[in-house]
Amino acid sequence: MSTPRKTAEDDGSIAYAPVIDWDKFKPSRSSLAARKRKDGLMHALIILAFIVALIPLISVLWTTLVKGAQRFNWDFLSHNMTNVIGGQQTASGGYGGILHAIIGTLEITLGAMVISIPIGLLCAVYLVEYSGDGKLAKTIRLLVDVMSGIPSIVAGLFAFSVFTIIGGPGTANGFEGSVALSLLMIPTVVKTSEEMLKIVPNDLREASLALGVTKQRTITKVVLRTSLPGIVSGVILAIARVIGETAPLLLTAGYIVSTNMNLFSGQMTTLPVYVYQEYSKFRAYCPEDAGASCVAAIPMQRAWSAALMLIVIVLILNLIGRIVAKIFSVETKR
Repeated sequence: MSTPRKTAEDDGSIAYAPVIDWDKFKPSRSSLAARKRKDGLMHALIILAFIVALIPLISVLWTTLVKGAQRFNWDFLSHNMTNVIGGQQTASGGYGGILHAIIGTLEITLGAMVISIPIGLLCAVYLVEYSGDGKLAKTIRLLVDVMSGIPSIVAGLFAFSVFTIIGGPGTANGFEGSVALSLLMIPTVVKTSEEMLKIVPNDLREASLALGVTKQRTITKVVLRTSLPGIVSGVILAIARVIGETAPLLLTAGYIVSTNMNLFSGQMTTLPVYVYQEYSKFRAYCPEDAGASCVAAIPMQRAWSAALMLIVIVLILNLIGRIVAKIFSVETKR
């Protein structure tokens, strides 16, 4: 048992403090050894899970890099599929290219961004800054959750139906594909932007309003500026979600072998659709007397090289997004 002990304080008064035997609370050696064993086991399991998660990622990247590098050259990047016959060489010495698919991918994705980012960001601002927890906000969140789970082919069918009503049967253009992709981007932009806006401390809003700043200016100059890096990350996530879509673009944008620069007129080819078309061919026709210059396996080689280019585009967009977020983010002092 603990016994009282007299202690003298600075003011001369006497106080009684119990003497506690802290040694009784020390863990035993066996308990410490068991803790170390459990800690080591969990540490090993976490590392193992991390390695297992990296295996498919590294495998996909390595396979795409090795197989895609076979035809990944300037001729492949600077030519389209015009005048490409079977597995024979073209006049430029190549075997066709993806110039038209790169242009189509960039234009259609840019069109989807122009549509979805303002709508998604404004919707998130309304949900966080204006709606509170009303019925309309709950309905919007429910609809966003439903939209985030719809199959991509449904978005393509919707865009195809709308443009068929507007432009008549058989209407297909790049902007129609942008509309289809924007339906898939909007839920991701809304949800990520909403979460980023919620993270902004209310003290910043109250301090701005206390200085006489209007709510609109507080949102644009304080809230959005503070949450910009997270919003940019959400936009990049939404772009990565749609840039590899094939099914909705087969219905809306179509497929052509030539280059079309006009987003609002005529069919356009994207890299995912190009990969699908080339993979579907599997092998190209080569006459018996064609010689070594005719490559029967060229469709598969072009498909892998186009897939590699798609990964490169996603990487470049990620780097651009991070640079933009770093430039416009608010500097914090530590």
